[in-house]
This record gives sequence, C-alpha cells and structure tokens, in this order.
Amino acid sequence: MRRTMLITGGVRGIGRATALLAAERGWDLALGYRGDDAAAAATKAEVEAKGARCVTLPGDMADPVAVAQVFDAAEAALGPLTAVVLNAGAVAPSSTLAEAEAERIRRMVEVNLLGKLYGAREAARRLPGREGASLVLVSSTSARRGSAGEYVDYAAAKAGVETLGLGLAHELAPKGVRVNTVRPGLVDTEIHASGGKPTRAFDLAPLVPLGRPGRPEEVAEMILFLCSEAASYITASVHEVGGGR
Repeated sequence: MRRTMLITGGVRGIGRATALLAAERGWDLALGYRGDDAAAAATKAEVEAKGARCVTLPGDMADPVAVAQVFDAAEAALGPLTAVVLNAGAVAPSSTLAEAEAERIRRMVEVNLLGKLYGAREAARRLPGREGASLVLVSSTSARRGSAGEYVDYAAAKAGVETLGLGLAHELAPKGVRVNTVRPGLVDTEIHASGGKPTRAFDLAPLVPLGRPGRPEEVAEMILFLCSEAASYITASVHEVGGGR
C-alpha cells in the first residue's frame, strides 16, 4: 500500500524536488502552496506521471484556519497521512534589521515560524498512532549563521523552527512520531529571486567549501531518508545539507 505525505510549499524548489522523489519511492502526495497555480499544475502532472496520486491545495500557511483546511483536504483526498514535511517559507529583499519595516518583520515571522507552528500542531494532532509517522521541518543554515545584513528576521524565525523540532520531538516520541529538522544551506531555488537576488546562490558559491550551490534534489534526499524506515531510530535531530558552509 502506498504511503501518504503532505508537503507545504510543495510545488517549487525543495518542496517540488521532494514531491518528485517521494512519488518515485511509493508515496502519494498532497502539495500545499500559495499563489502559483501554474507551478502547482505542472508539479501535479509530473508527480502523477510517476504513478502517484496527487492533490494540490492552496492556502496561506500563516493562517491557522487555512492550515487546518489544507490538512483536512489532504486526508479527505488521500486518507490518513503518514508523513508531513513543513517546507513553506519566504524571504524579503536584503535589509539590516535597523532598516526593516515592521510589516516585513511580521511577515517573516508569520510565514517562517508561525506557519511551522500551526502546521506542526496539526501534524501532532493527526500523526500519533500511525505506523512510521514522521514530521520533517525545513530550516536553514541562516539559523546558525544569522544572515547579517540580509535576513536577520528570517534567520531568527528559522532558529525558532529548530527549537520547535526539538521540543515537539520529545512530546511526540512516546506516541510513535519522529520529528526531525533539515537545515539546507545555499541551494539554487527560486527563493533567491523572491528576495531580489536571483543569482545569489551562484554569487556566494565561492564561500562554500564544496565550491557550488546545492541542488534541491540533494535536500530532498535527506528529507525522504528521514521519512523512511531507514531513519526509524532518528528523532529530535538537525541534519545539515550545506556543502560545509
């Protein structure tokens, strides 16, 4: 029987790569997204071409009502979820914190931290008791680097995500749910363009010991590993995919 996975931010970048790899490995997919209907349709078609069932679900993960609706719709379409990957995130144009407008800071925290909290709460309500249940939170190496002069607000939110993963892992371990965090580094995805620097991943590549930005598929491999039986004794951990930077 195929397993079921919900991925938020699932139609572009790391989320899309994770969906495609999961489809190849026997998962049916529910893909949450916000705004990009064309990317949602294209990713759904690619997932279904690999033999998986797929449903795309629009919703703002910073809205707790919308988050619950996405989870409800996912389970209505696919049945009980086995794994949840909370990947949805956003950046803003580079700024020092002193120059940042309050609205920008609020949005960075709402999307990157509150959205994870709302999603993790829904997962914590649904995953207990399901064999092999796994929750993966997607953070960023900015959580330990601080992203000075660029995204201090984003970095602070991501650090909160990692604390969430630790605490929730301890809450859910007695209920048979594993909770882990993946910390991508400099990865070539569209998120850099949304922050006003489409070439950022390659501009900063000389700072990476491996000499290049990462590929979304490389992060997806770690996410899928953590959702697999091979990771059955791994919880409350942070796994970095950052090329050494």
